[in-house]
Amino acid sequence: MAAPWRLLQGLTCCVSCGRRSLSSAASPSSAAIRRTFLRYFEEQHGHRHVPSSSVRPRGDPSLLFVNAGMNQFKPIFLGMADPRSKLVQYRRVVNSQKCVRAGGKHNDLEDVGRDIYHHTFFEMLGNWSFGDYFKEEACRMAWELLTCGYQIPAERLYVTYFRGDQELGLVADEETKEIWLSLGVPPSRILPFGLKENFWEMGDTGPCGPCTEIHYDHIGGRNAAALVNRDSPEVVEIWNLVFMQYNRETDGRLMPLPQCHVDTGMGLERLVTILQGKRSNYTTDLFTPILSAIERGSQAPPYQDKLGMEDAHHVDMAYRVVADHIRTLSVCIADGVYPGMSGAELVLRRILRRAVRYSSEILRAPPGLLSSLVPTVVEILGEAYPELEREKSQIMRILNENEEMFLVSLQRGRHIINRTIQQGGANQTFPVDVAWSLYRNLGFPLDLIRLMLEERGLSLDKAALDQLAVEEAEMKVRNQQADGTPARVQLDIHSLAELQRKGVPSTNDSRKYSYRLGADGKYVFAPCQATVLMLYKDRSLLSAVDRGQRCAAILDRTCYYAEQGGQSCDLGYFVREGEQDVLFPVESVQMAGGYVVHEITAAEPLRVGDRVTLYLDEGQRLACMVKHTATHLLNFALRQVLGEGTNQRGSHVTAERLRFDVSVTGAVSGRQLQEVEKLLQELIAEDLEIDTAHIPLSDAKCIQGLRTVDEVYPDPVRVVSVGVPVEKLMNPSCEDGLQTSVELCCGTHLHRTGAIDDVVIVSEKPLVKGITRLIAVTGEEAKQAREAGHVLQREVELVSERMKMRLTTLSEAQQLSRAIGQLSESVDNTPMPQWQRKELQVSLKSFQRSANTALRKVQEQQAMKKVESLIEKCSPHQSVIVDSVSVESLPVLVKLVNQVCDRRPGSAVMLLSKQSSGKVLCACHVQKGSVSGLSAVDWAVAVCSAMRGKAGGTVVVANGTGASETLDDVLQTAVHFAEMKQQEDAGR
Repeated sequence: MAAPWRLLQGLTCCVSCGRRSLSSAASPSSAAIRRTFLRYFEEQHGHRHVPSSSVRPRGDPSLLFVNAGMNQFKPIFLGMADPRSKLVQYRRVVNSQKCVRAGGKHNDLEDVGRDIYHHTFFEMLGNWSFGDYFKEEACRMAWELLTCGYQIPAERLYVTYFRGDQELGLVADEETKEIWLSLGVPPSRILPFGLKENFWEMGDTGPCGPCTEIHYDHIGGRNAAALVNRDSPEVVEIWNLVFMQYNRETDGRLMPLPQCHVDTGMGLERLVTILQGKRSNYTTDLFTPILSAIERGSQAPPYQDKLGMEDAHHVDMAYRVVADHIRTLSVCIADGVYPGMSGAELVLRRILRRAVRYSSEILRAPPGLLSSLVPTVVEILGEAYPELEREKSQIMRILNENEEMFLVSLQRGRHIINRTIQQGGANQTFPVDVAWSLYRNLGFPLDLIRLMLEERGLSLDKAALDQLAVEEAEMKVRNQQADGTPARVQLDIHSLAELQRKGVPSTNDSRKYSYRLGADGKYVFAPCQATVLMLYKDRSLLSAVDRGQRCAAILDRTCYYAEQGGQSCDLGYFVREGEQDVLFPVESVQMAGGYVVHEITAAEPLRVGDRVTLYLDEGQRLACMVKHTATHLLNFALRQVLGEGTNQRGSHVTAERLRFDVSVTGAVSGRQLQEVEKLLQELIAEDLEIDTAHIPLSDAKCIQGLRTVDEVYPDPVRVVSVGVPVEKLMNPSCEDGLQTSVELCCGTHLHRTGAIDDVVIVSEKPLVKGITRLIAVTGEEAKQAREAGHVLQREVELVSERMKMRLTTLSEAQQLSRAIGQLSESVDNTPMPQWQRKELQVSLKSFQRSANTALRKVQEQQAMKKVESLIEKCSPHQSVIVDSVSVESLPVLVKLVNQVCDRRPGSAVMLLSKQSSGKVLCACHVQKGSVSGLSAVDWAVAVCSAMRGKAGGTVVVANGTGASETLDDVLQTAVHFAEMKQQEDAGR
């Protein structure tokens, strides 16, 4: 096969050059194949290369991971792109996108390892047209690249197209069929298929359309049309060209899109397999170095690419699982997705644990194999995705920590499975509730449980397991619906297009930054005059709405901040010109395609053209400003205290609090939190000026010390700098940005840091390994938190003084123990400085241990006195002792019974204790040879059953509980039962 870089020497050979043999030249590397794809569209067809986005979706809660190349372009397809962002500039785009398909709608996790082509991580090569070229150009480019550029023989390629659907009223895509015929594809190789195969949809709603797929026959020299779309490993799909023509409405209807787009996707792994003359993805250079590293680091025989029955001990399957999963783990962790307990983090945790199990149990690799493979992954993928090299040490550290934890769980899980099998018999179906518990609580992937059972000749009830999964999913949905969050009005794609078609201008929202400090030092937010341009309700644009209707108003300008960038939207109201006493409350403010949408309930009829005056809820806006500026200072302070490896992983600002998620290399100590707060107080005390400026994105990227997050920024961008003018920072030689907070941010901020007044971190909790979540309050709430901390500190000191006193009575010991418990609860739940909470919690845990020890000593002393009293009451030769005593708990009662037996060898003792709640405690001890025929457990069961309770134990010791108004009858029952057993034994 000709080397792919030759395509750039000229693509004049057209289809005929694709007839060369696949083995006519040395195989190109995967890196060269990727570069060739990108350069073909860039240099030959004027496409813009857009780097891969993170596998963590940007602001898309419907996805766990980016699972297709088009994910980062969804705002364009939906018509929601900010007109100031670079997205709206895109016409022709090409890239190689990192994708993960594990969890959610697209889930290939359990197929990985069982075949030679499924992966949880893969690279999607794609080219896009956003309202530029369409079907003919897309098909021609694809065919030319495959047959001329990559020199794949045309006779090995088959294409499919959409045959139409009568029920939906969709005609066959004859246009695409004719295009393929014009490119020289024989009619016998152009195949029609239905909705499932050749109609692509983004989701239940949204842009969609027919697609045409290109399939490759690995065998060649035959007519393989019958194998297309038949899941044959011999004939595989390699490229899908989607023509977005329609929008799926919420009622299921298909409506033509205002603008047609092209979205193509070709899996790099499959393409490399073809161009390197392989039959298995795992024998290409994307995987062979990893497989070799696995062999070196384990005790397994070499990889042989075997499947099914040939792979008798699942060794090759294990190789594939580990090789696939280490790529996924490396890419995800580099993008800030760490193994955890919910969402994408939980999926990644299961992937890691699946890899560990195959590595340790089948490949017999020592701990640390996974992390040892990371440098190899970086070597293979680092050129295309440089973040892997940058995060290499972090990836290795997180893998080692998580592997160590799971190996402990794996051992526990194996014991649970073995014990369950022994108890249930070898021929029974494994209990589904035990399997589900292993999956949910110990993080065992279900396919691993099945495999471990298959190795023992057992099966699992898949239907019952699926039912448990459905029930849990339904419960999550119910919980989400129960939170009472109202649905927000969202402009649909057709309404957005209609607004643009009618020439309705984007909303001028620059007034959101128009506020100043008054002479009294208070912020002044001037009202904003605006005109109603359009009203929106029930997916329709309206010129008027009636009183009481909930709708959205689009204005020509606004002073409201729409929710974005982690800051909550503004609230407030507007009034119509001349009607100052009629308020239209603004309930939420959203941004869509450059339009600011004000959600309102109309107090009176409202019409397009009405003049209105907007008023902010000034308290709410100011509180958000304070906390947003505090967030920037917190980001800077954390980096100063915890080190440069500290990165923001998410934030959200409301009027009540700020939330900040940050990556850390280890546990955050109380001392570090205290240092962060001290630095924050210093920055606030300096009353630094906050400077903002809109500058070109290219200039902003040159600022030293600039902090960014993985988002699409408008161009020009807004830079927010604390204490240093932005203009000064734009000098490439200026290093002041390294010593202050400077970030890209569209949020609203204070003019000076002094107005924050104070910041207190009131909570710090790890989200997943390596990421912690901080909650902080400001101003008056911060002062109250500090005061609460001082009060609780003093209470702990008082307890410390009480701990030094000698406790002489049970009541004193109990009171002290309860007081410590109540104080611990207050410290745990009261808003206060988190660093102080950590210190007090350590002290209180120590106090609680000491108090419990003191309480036990007092209880033992009291018990000894009670034992003496009981012994004195009984005659020296009494073999059965039944009595009532006053104790606080069943363990104390058991200990008391044992002590009486120690003092009276050869006796049978039962003691009862009635609690204030009416509950009766029972404990007994029957010494061997004391009372013939009397069993402790039978005795306790008989007595507790008489009190409508339960008991258990052995023939020697037993205990239980019940309930009774008085103990007289119960004591008689106990004596009578013991005497009866004595008589029965004597009668034998």
